[in-house]
Amino acid sequence: MDPTDIANPDYFHRVVDCQWACPAHTPVPEYIRLISAGRYADAYMVNWKSNVFPGILGRTCDRPCEPACRRVRVEKEPVAICRLKRVAADYKGDVSDRMPPRAAKKNGKRVACIGAGPASLTVARDLAPLGYEVVIYEADPFAGGMMRTQIPKFRLPETVIDEEVGYVLDLGVELRAGQKIASLKQLLAEPYDAIFVGCGAPRGREIDVPGRKEAAANIHIGIDWLSSVSFGHTTKIGKRVIVLGGGNTAMDCCRSSRRLGGEQVTVVVRSGFEEMKASPWEKEDAMHEGIPILNFLVPVEFLHDGGKLRGVVFQKVHAVKDAKGRRQLVPNGEPDVTLECDDVLVAIGQENAFPWIERDIGLEFDTWDMPKVDPKTMRSTHPRVFFGGDAAFGPKNIIWAVAHGHEAAVSIDKLCNGEDLSLRPQPAVEVVSQKMGIHEWSYDNAPSNDARKKVPLRDKEVALKDIRMEVELGFDEKLAYAEAQRCLNCDVQTVFSDKLCIECDACVDICPMDCITFTGNDPEPALRKHLRAPALELTQALYVSGPLKTERVMVKDEDVCLHCGLCAERCPTGAWDMQKYLLEMTHAGAACRS
Repeated sequence: MDPTDIANPDYFHRVVDCQWACPAHTPVPEYIRLISAGRYADAYMVNWKSNVFPGILGRTCDRPCEPACRRVRVEKEPVAICRLKRVAADYKGDVSDRMPPRAAKKNGKRVACIGAGPASLTVARDLAPLGYEVVIYEADPFAGGMMRTQIPKFRLPETVIDEEVGYVLDLGVELRAGQKIASLKQLLAEPYDAIFVGCGAPRGREIDVPGRKEAAANIHIGIDWLSSVSFGHTTKIGKRVIVLGGGNTAMDCCRSSRRLGGEQVTVVVRSGFEEMKASPWEKEDAMHEGIPILNFLVPVEFLHDGGKLRGVVFQKVHAVKDAKGRRQLVPNGEPDVTLECDDVLVAIGQENAFPWIERDIGLEFDTWDMPKVDPKTMRSTHPRVFFGGDAAFGPKNIIWAVAHGHEAAVSIDKLCNGEDLSLRPQPAVEVVSQKMGIHEWSYDNAPSNDARKKVPLRDKEVALKDIRMEVELGFDEKLAYAEAQRCLNCDVQTVFSDKLCIECDACVDICPMDCITFTGNDPEPALRKHLRAPALELTQALYVSGPLKTERVMVKDEDVCLHCGLCAERCPTGAWDMQKYLLEMTHAGAACRS
């Protein structure tokens, strides 16, 4: 193999698995170290620069960073990255003076954003300080989008939404609340240099089984019902409730029902428990509140008496694979199951709805009636129209919407400056040695062996009485410090200098993971097999040095390295160093670096 090019920004970025997995590429270990040092405001601002909504995401993020956490290489549970993000938000104090100032002068460019959800707010946050006049159109009376309308207040208090949405609007962004866009063609005729569509996936998927129309008064579409609850229009529900669906929306519906009078609330899912789309912690929270989840049941009929709903008939199914190996659900031959109920909430998916986008304006749609969007630039086939969030590629989550918003803002800025949208700015990279002395480092390189800390919850009996009472209490400072100590500092990289190495094998002897090998060089497939511990995880890189004096090379398996620093401590010549690799994604306004 050729020597590893560690100057390539992506090389060490991939090794910082949590940051690589985050769609917005938040510098996770950096803010966790700041939390452990009690520097909460600094930790908040590191988050705010990349993910825009630290307090919101610290409560609601889908946490793609956590399955990627390097901690799971040595134990089952990852670092509680998401909940530590909330710690930064909870203890930051007043950070208003650290926010960017309003642009002293406008640049003459106008941008319209449709929908005031996380994607549009990110676009506005990135462009307003550069002098853009940003106007956000929102059909609802307040900004926030699905963060405000579809996430229950017992998970996300309104005060947190108001604060973090407020930071964006305070940059001089104009919010036109209560104004629903009925025609994109009409908006294109107005003097806007670019239009960003961030309206989400506002239509809940319908269910077509006998009795649906007749019993419609007590069969509700989940996301519409959650929105009605959020704005206080719906304040009660029947005592017996069935929730259809296995995603996070279904979990929010069933937990909300418990707080609005549902005494017997049941979630029914057509798939198996493990195949449910809901996050594991969402399922755990629902079951903790006494809500059973029934699997492998498909609704076949709504029972009613003169339009009054009285139950649902379900067919029992099981999973089989067809001739091509595809998984299918087929009836298992057992008798149907009837569950009595007063209300049904349908949460079986969301769809995009674009009746307001004319089909004769140069904006193309695919066979699924979704806009054709470049995933790199977020641009549609219309040169001035960009998409992001659920409106671009269907329902995902807040952090993906933020990532889309950042990329769209870069594209809009380039469009308005006559630049090539395909030339994207490279991230800013800073690599600094952490050496303080011969065997001393500027960070704590002895991670805690403690198990993951559990987030304290409000007493269930108290929590179920008030739909606006937050259930999770968050870490206090003591628990936050203990959890932060579990971080393996995977952004502090082991950097090797072949010119200093005397091949004494001291690093090999002390490595607790057997991830360092001095060996003859070979093509990668062969090299992976004859290391001290075969490197079988092909998605993780091998760190290969240049040739040493004996013509051997040093090979380190990045998959199992814990960044413990023992190799650098033991090395008598300083051939190993621990260097903090800080990568910050560049946003709109940054020049392309070669």
